[in-house]
Amino acid sequence: MSDDNIVHVVGTGTIGEPLIGLLCDAKEDLGIDEITFYKHSPVLTDRPKVKGLINRGANLCVGQDKIKEFQQLGLEPMYEAEEAIKRATVVIDCTPKGTGLMNKEKYYKKYKDRVKGFLAQGSEFGFGKMYALGINDEAITPKDQFIHIVSCNTHNIAVIIKTLAIDEKNGNHLKEGRFLCIRRANDISQDTGFIPSPQVGKHKDEQMGTHHAVDVYHLYKTLGIELNVFSSALKLNTQYMHCIWYDVKLDKKITKDDVKQKFIDNPRVAVTYKTSANLVFSFGRDHGHYGRILDQTVVVLPTIQVINNREVIGFCFTPQDGNSLLSSIAATERFLYPDSYQEKLKCLGAFLLQEV
Repeated sequence: MSDDNIVHVVGTGTIGEPLIGLLCDAKEDLGIDEITFYKHSPVLTDRPKVKGLINRGANLCVGQDKIKEFQQLGLEPMYEAEEAIKRATVVIDCTPKGTGLMNKEKYYKKYKDRVKGFLAQGSEFGFGKMYALGINDEAITPKDQFIHIVSCNTHNIAVIIKTLAIDEKNGNHLKEGRFLCIRRANDISQDTGFIPSPQVGKHKDEQMGTHHAVDVYHLYKTLGIELNVFSSALKLNTQYMHCIWYDVKLDKKITKDDVKQKFIDNPRVAVTYKTSANLVFSFGRDHGHYGRILDQTVVVLPTIQVINNREVIGFCFTPQDGNSLLSSIAATERFLYPDSYQEKLKCLGAFLLQEV
């Protein structure tokens, strides 16, 4: 077993690709010796992306049966897929919905005596303990080898609640939270899944509506906090950004100026006076890492309204896939440097925007 710190990323999609890039760029500061990544399919149009990641310093890993096909594309794999998992210190699974859970059963459990930690992204409920940076850090223990990084909209709702309703001693002042996730149809990097018109989602959970509230509820439950939350979702025919309308009722008084100041003071919250997703997205493209805004939310200050000194209503944009990148790296560093991971993460501070 190598003494090197090796981080292995499974998947090169909307989360995997920028994550590999960020890990490569901050490799020395993060104390990582090697970054490897698994690519499932040898696709000609993906060749520039894979070459770009190799040029940044990451090593390609593919399935034993696909080695020749990748070589025919002019891409030289460094390791075979399962070998890459076996030699890794931390594995980050960025595969599409459901695949992470399948990989856990098929591969990760097999190597849990060799690998320090496994992470999965997004909608992999049941993979491990749920986590979002700055929300439930104290709930993660050395026993938690499998970590579930919650989805981008879950990050957003969680940080809105944390900023407005949870005090420094984890006292819960949320009476009721209602959230409407207005989602982009697909990412600009995706050709499929676009829709011709707004499409509303079903409330699959009788108590909490969509999975966004369910996930936030379970995320906070790791701290012993039980939330009264409900979410709805709809998709719009746009590719820019998710947006969330929030209605947060508190058990204590608050003013509009207090609300704005709380958002401004939270280092993981970006604020903006822009009201259209294209302008916020464009700013991220120009100023973010790989075009991503890594904050957990972008709060639109002009939309904030306070009713009866206790109810806060407004809009915010979700930096899709950007906010979960930071949580993924935080969880990774925690496995590598349990006593000094917060110090190591300081190198990423420059990527957290205060204003958009």
